[in-house]
This record gives sequence, C-alpha cells and structure tokens, in this order.
Amino acid sequence: MSSTSYSNEGSTVAPASGSDKQESRPSSLLPLTPGQPPVAVSGKGIYITLEDGREFIDAAGGAAVACIGDGHPIVREAVKEQVDKLAYVYNMQLSNEPAEELASVLLESGKGAFELCGFAAGGSEAMESAIKLARQYWFEQKQPQRRHLISRHMSYHGNTVTALSLSGRPSWRAPYEEILQHKNIHKVSPAYAKRFQRTDETEEQYVERLRQELEDKFLELGPDTVIGFVAETVVGASGVIPAPKGYFKAIKSVCRKYGALFILDEVMCGMGRMGVTHAWESFGDNEPPDIQVIGKSLGGGYACIAAVLMSKQVADAIRDKNGFWKHGHTYQAHPISCAAAVAVQKVIAAENLLENGRQTGEFLAQLLRERLLSPDALARPFTSDIRGGGSLWIVEFDFTGPEGERADLEGQLFARLVQARCFEKGLVVSVSISGGNAEGDERDEIIFAPAYNITRKEVEKVVDIFVESVEEVLREYSCL
Repeated sequence: MSSTSYSNEGSTVAPASGSDKQESRPSSLLPLTPGQPPVAVSGKGIYITLEDGREFIDAAGGAAVACIGDGHPIVREAVKEQVDKLAYVYNMQLSNEPAEELASVLLESGKGAFELCGFAAGGSEAMESAIKLARQYWFEQKQPQRRHLISRHMSYHGNTVTALSLSGRPSWRAPYEEILQHKNIHKVSPAYAKRFQRTDETEEQYVERLRQELEDKFLELGPDTVIGFVAETVVGASGVIPAPKGYFKAIKSVCRKYGALFILDEVMCGMGRMGVTHAWESFGDNEPPDIQVIGKSLGGGYACIAAVLMSKQVADAIRDKNGFWKHGHTYQAHPISCAAAVAVQKVIAAENLLENGRQTGEFLAQLLRERLLSPDALARPFTSDIRGGGSLWIVEFDFTGPEGERADLEGQLFARLVQARCFEKGLVVSVSISGGNAEGDERDEIIFAPAYNITRKEVEKVVDIFVESVEEVLREYSCL
C-alpha cells in the first residue's frame, strides 16, 4: 500500500489505487507536494467528483474552507449576477458595492469590537497585511521604536515570508531560514495544556506561567519596543488546540500593561468554524483583539478572500493621522470575491448553520469517542485524544505506549496510512501539519473540518468509513 499523500496546510488528499487515468495523465501544474494529485471536476454539497467518476465525501472542507459545501444556489447566483454587473475595480482607485456591504456585515458581526476592515485575497496575504497595519499604527503614534513581534512555537500563520517567520513549525521554515525574519520576531510557549502543563500545576497555575513568560519576553526586549503579540485563537492546522481557560484574558492583560497590540489569527478557526462567528467568543471571557485576521470560511471556497478587522483604537489612529492604510494589493476588495463572501455569510445566517455546525460537530465527536475510546474499541489503546469544537475536531493517535510496541509501521506515519485508506473508501480527511512539541515533530493526528450544513446521516457515514479505515490499518501493520 502506498503511503504517499498530497498535503498543503494540513488539508490532504491521498492517492487511490486502480486509477490508470490519473496516473498516466501528466500535469502542467507545479505540485505543492510529492506526486500528482487526482483531478476534481465537480462538486455538490460535501461531495466531490473526480475526472474518473469516483465520488468522495469531503470531511476536511478542503483546508477547512468549504463551510457550506459546493454548488449552493444562492452563492452561485450572487457570483453570476456580480460578473454581469461589475467584474473588477482597483480598490486604491474605487470602492464597490459588494465590498462596502461585506465590510458592514463583518463589523456588525463583531458587536462593537471592530471599527474598520480591509480585504485581501487569502489568509497569508491578510496576515502580512495585519502586521503592516500594526507597524503603521505605531508609526502614526510616533513610536517608531516599536519593532518587535511576539508569536508562539507550534503556530502556523501562513506561507509568505513574514507569516512564515511568525510561524513555529521548523520543517516548513527550514528551506527559507536564511531569508526569514529573525531579528524582530520572537517566540514564547504554546498554550497546549495536554502536552505542556506540568502534573504539579493547576490550569490556573499553567496559565499564570504562560502569562509570566510573555511578560518576561516583553521585559527582555524592552516593553516600549514591542508592536504586539500574535496568536491563533484556536490553533488549527498544527493540531486543533484550544487554549486553557483564562489564557487570552491573561495574555491580553500583558499587552495592555505595556501598550502593545493584541492580534488574533482566525483564518482557520474563525467565521463560524468553532460554532460562533468569531472564535474568541467561544472562550466566554469577551476578549476581542485589536486586530483580527479572518479567511477560509469567509468566502467558503467560492472566492479567494480574507480580511483584516481592526478595533476603534487602531482605526482612529490611522484615520486621525495619515488618513489611510499604507498598504494595498491588486485584487484587494475584488467585487466578485466580496459578492461571494456576502452570499456565503447570508446563507450561514439564513439557514442557521452555526447552530447546525455546533450540533453536528458534537455528534461527530460523540461518535468518534464511542467508536474509538469505548472499552471494547479496537483503536482504544492507540487513541490518545479527541478534541476541538464547533465544526473543527482532531483525533490524535499515540504508539509510544506498551501496546504500540508491537506495531510495525515501517517508518510511516499512522495518520497518513489511515488518510490514504480513507481516500480509497471515498473519504477525504486531513493530517495535522505539525506535532506536539516545540520542534514541530510530525504526530499522528487526523483533522475533521466538514461543512457547517453536513447532516447527521452524513456524519455517521464519515465516522463509519474513518473507523473502518483505522481498524484495517491497525490489523495490517500488526497493531492488533
């Protein structure tokens, strides 16, 4: 059985056997991973059809993007209407109606947390834009000495040079270390209680240790030299890791104490993925950021779009000083992309998909726990954690215990073997891009990020295929 897989941002597709058409057909595209991925030709809802006629359930949402599935008639019609009406204007010269409407929708969704927003064509571009905005904020405030950014190990913020510099996965950074930013970007520990909370610590003590580490980093750099602290509200592609209770309140207090900006990356976990519009709402401590980046579920895959949201404090500093954002891209606030995103957000609201996502997500987690962690489950000895929320969940496997000694995986990652087997059975799942330590070692983790409108029956089918695949691989590699 081949262990090759095709992966980008943790959203992966593994090759299936028996398809001579896809293997013999050369591609002119530069691949993003080893091998040539199969070619998709159509999609409807959570189903994707390949050129050889095979149909798949997409339980990964692509890269946690397809939040309402493919082919929704309302979004299709909105895009067609906008193409007929106005395809493109340059945002540095002209605004457009869909962009203005989408901005209003997003500001309203923050319930007073945000004052202005700007658009980008994708998450990495939006993160780059947010960092430039944060630096401009301090430039306009006559504090040019603020040049340092603090992020976290085990994070993932995108693939541009600055976004990758902020990220904490060494294997992705390795080819580019010599051109990444090292002088002005610094890392502190991740908020990953399961892996790093000490046995002699309470959750409160663990949070306090992380808070103190951040404050110590501020003091080391010089508090008045720090632009801000950057974190994923819920770590996404690097392991679906929610922060412990009280973490963001504690971290924001350090930023406030020293006047730095509190910046949240919700490209993957935002816009409904955690069952609420903004992931920071799921923590219950009402700690909105000064700057927030969103993407993926903003346009739901119908268009390339992301956004940067800013608080009144940041917005006022830009408007009152220079008067405009010293930043821009060719396809910023693209009319068709904005029209698609408006339609996606209207569908989510009209069809009550946040609630459906919460319910089906909990049902997914319930079934996974029943099938993988029950006393008689074959995979129980190797299933170490099932965590997440909303429509974003992960299953983590561990073969370091006594039961795992008999496993003969031939140096292959179990999660990738399972992923490939799922694909053979018509199911697309993701493998986490990062591991459970600061070095970024790859771990056995499978991510589920289905559309918010998935049905309970479809969830049952997803779990059936997944568990069947897990058990087959365990048998084949002498784990049982």
